[in-house]
Amino acid sequence: MKVTQVGICPSEASKKAGRPTLTPELLAASGARYSRNNEGLDSILSKIDPNNLEKSVDSIFRMVDYGHQSIADMVPVAMFIDGVSIWLAYYIWTLCPTAGGQESSTRYIKISAEGLVPPEALGIATADLPEWRDLMSGCFAAYQASQQIWEEVAAENPALMGIPRALLEDSSDMARKKVARMRRNYAFDRARYFLPATAATNVMLIMSARGWVNLCQYLLSHPLSEAVRAGELIRAELELSAPRMIKHARRVESVRQSIAREFEKWVGMANTVSPGDTPTLSVMPPDGISPAEIACDLAGHDNRYAPIGASLQRTSVRFAWPAMGFAEIRDLNRHRTGTKYCPLVPRGFYFALDQIPLARRSELEKLAAIGRRATSVAVKHLTESDPAYIYWVLLGTEFPFEHVTTADKFIYEAELRTGVGAHFRYAKHLRDVLALFYKTFPSTRGLILEGSAEPE
Repeated sequence: MKVTQVGICPSEASKKAGRPTLTPELLAASGARYSRNNEGLDSILSKIDPNNLEKSVDSIFRMVDYGHQSIADMVPVAMFIDGVSIWLAYYIWTLCPTAGGQESSTRYIKISAEGLVPPEALGIATADLPEWRDLMSGCFAAYQASQQIWEEVAAENPALMGIPRALLEDSSDMARKKVARMRRNYAFDRARYFLPATAATNVMLIMSARGWVNLCQYLLSHPLSEAVRAGELIRAELELSAPRMIKHARRVESVRQSIAREFEKWVGMANTVSPGDTPTLSVMPPDGISPAEIACDLAGHDNRYAPIGASLQRTSVRFAWPAMGFAEIRDLNRHRTGTKYCPLVPRGFYFALDQIPLARRSELEKLAAIGRRATSVAVKHLTESDPAYIYWVLLGTEFPFEHVTTADKFIYEAELRTGVGAHFRYAKHLRDVLALFYKTFPSTRGLILEGSAEPE
């Protein structure tokens, strides 16, 4: 695991224009100064000692501290986090939903067994190591075999990939490269369910010092050693950009207790019967809103970024799936708005059987045995209150997932996740919930830009 803080330097155009350059905390101090006077930026900058930038922070505004969180919001920090488990990357995103950033994608990158995070970094119990290593080896073998199956399926019946015929028949070099990429993605999309959540990934995030401090508090208060190690490395890098925030980037007892209480809920849920696979939708529109007003809110809505009217903005929406693959949860978790809730209690194993032609189903069914085994072992460790149970799950392991937001944000999510280039599985999940939305608001049918998830 490696964490690297990356500074932001001015562009050549900015330097030529003579624009000021400030450290992250100087930027925050200068912005904070506005709350105490109206002297303007030039007057503030005149107080900076170019030979002592750190001292200048406090001379401009002495209250840069976590007690004034809006000030910490003005301290931008970018970090690159290499070599963490797919689970930890997911967990980080749950804590930082509004951060900008990216993660290495299982939809575009082939992952090998060499990329597995070492068990000593995960805290796997010594007694469990032989079984864990055997299971991880079997999962990667199933991932590779599944990928081979899907590549053969695509070659045997190109129409299944949904690639336009004109593109398939185009002999140009650019078209051939595009088709090759689509073929790879088609196989990766369906084989990735056998990947362990312990496969290593890389994450880049840019957010405020306040966001990094909050992340550190949760990571350093977590029972898993991988999370704690990430918190320590992030804290050390944060000191380079925002040294005044470091005293707050620490283990917090109330956070530890909150994590522990939620985990105990999951332990209790592990022994309950799975509630099935039917999605649910609850809406709470404003009083007195007519169907005509709802439809009017989508007038002129010609792309997913176009404005949506106030009635839909004021309509609360809760939509949920009782069992969704971790692969899809990782993607849907990235939506910035509202609150996502995912009790990580295994409910089954999805492996794209519904996508495979009948003639090849038995091959995929045989591979699925390793996924079901992984899910079963994870449940066993969870019932024993072992936090490291999460390191036994795969991307195909299913969990409950819920999102609470407003109708305009739900519509954006549905349009995005069924549109061009959307993954086949979360396109289905969103279509299922859209069908429930249309029952509640029939006037929106045909106005929401529901896509067909065609490849790009």
